[in-house]
Amino acid sequence: MRMYDIIMKKRNGQELSREEIQFFVEGYTRGEIPDYQASALMMAIYFRKMTEQETLALTMAMADSGERLNLSAIHGVKVDKHSTGGVGDKTSLALTPMAAACGIPVAKMSGRGLGHTGGTIDKLESFPGFTTALTTEQFIENVNRVGIAIMGQTADLAPADKKLYALRDVTATVDNLSLIASSIMSKKLAAGADAIVLDVKTGSGAFMKQEQDARALAEEMVKIGRNAGRKTIAVISDMDQPLGYAVGNALEVREAIDTLQGRGPADFLELCLALGSQMLIAGGKAADCREAEEKLKGVIADGSALRKLAEFVAAQGGDSSVVYQPELLPKAAFVYPVEAPRSGYVSHIVCDEVGMCSLMLGGGRETKDSVIDLSVGIVLCRKAGDYVRAGEPLAYIHANDEKRAKEAGERYLAACTISPTAPAGTQLIKDVVG
Repeated sequence: MRMYDIIMKKRNGQELSREEIQFFVEGYTRGEIPDYQASALMMAIYFRKMTEQETLALTMAMADSGERLNLSAIHGVKVDKHSTGGVGDKTSLALTPMAAACGIPVAKMSGRGLGHTGGTIDKLESFPGFTTALTTEQFIENVNRVGIAIMGQTADLAPADKKLYALRDVTATVDNLSLIASSIMSKKLAAGADAIVLDVKTGSGAFMKQEQDARALAEEMVKIGRNAGRKTIAVISDMDQPLGYAVGNALEVREAIDTLQGRGPADFLELCLALGSQMLIAGGKAADCREAEEKLKGVIADGSALRKLAEFVAAQGGDSSVVYQPELLPKAAFVYPVEAPRSGYVSHIVCDEVGMCSLMLGGGRETKDSVIDLSVGIVLCRKAGDYVRAGEPLAYIHANDEKRAKEAGERYLAACTISPTAPAGTQLIKDVVG
């Protein structure tokens, strides 16, 4: 088998066999196939697309390129949740203790942020002492004992995807449905969960800006998961404005704690209930969404979800007292209001620009080596559809540098449109696929 023939076959629009795809993935992972040939194949795939069977074969080959996490020692149906990412997306911080309190074992691998916001691990490190540096044995033991464990993705998990993504990133071949779906799902399959719930975002703060593109990605990932023998459900959710009100690591942790105390933002709670319901149904803990929602609301009302968060933080070395005293979370030195220049309705917020404001303040990473400031960020006062009077705050900037705070405030103001009439409402949950 020759790489030249595989490239030419795909260039000519023919379907690659499972053996040909496996040959490529294994050879590229071992360094036997050079970047220029891998780049040529990625470009051929970009233009010629992949069939359902090719996409599954690529996903499985990447999942098998390193270690697969064996979670068979964990009791019950393991349900993983994955988000395609957005601004203010602190869902895992509240959702995982809610699901665990309902009896769903949560064994999750998460990442750090690169770009305009922090990742789940960065946010969790707002708890002093918290660590995700667990051995596989500790990871499994924590899930069986506490109900939740979150660890960083190991270098041995789907290493082919890491190499291929870095190559696609510099060869303009990222934006292909099959390649995006196989990248996400190879890691999810290698992570060993029995069922996968996907939160596919759409809007100005999401990777998929258009709803039809988000739907196509959701359908592709659900097909991959099911063809691989995993229960897979995708929820398509709106990311045309930040989720909740807080954007920034410690600020988002505080909002997640507020939600577990029954006083969180309505949109954030709605998303947690929608995703949590699918987790409970997939895990056999509820027959339908109504029963699942009642259980999820119940663990907030009786405090067991909040206690589960505290147990989880303590089990991973963190100071669990912060769960009950969130004022101990990292705080910025300055808090500045961004005042509305005129009265009217907030008709639109350019969501990814809000993320860029947080990045400017130090809340995200411009490079892999950047150090995140956990205390900084933005707390919105008004969202799309809300009325604001001239001089009232649209948001508060939390900063440790006055110059950065002023620049972020100006950028935030430019991202907001204030109109004399109220905008049409939008649905947070667009659809459920699968």
